Amino acid sequence: MNWNQVEGNWEQFKGKVQTQWGKLTGDDLDVIAGDRKQLAGKIQERYGKAEDEADREVDDWLSRH
Repeated sequence: MNWNQVEGNWEQFKGKVQTQWGKLTGDDLDVIAGDRKQLAGKIQERYGKAEDEADREVDDWLSRH
């Protein structure tokens, strides 16, 4: 799967994203709106992770879905 599919079906993926990163709120997910950089940024913010670590987590999650 590629990110375009996630972005295009964001409403369907929001639950899966929230299951993976439970600290993200519904409001966070609405702001992210399928934007990969926004997702990585919110992961950094909520979990105190470095940018490359957050990017890697998003890549790992994407490869499993």
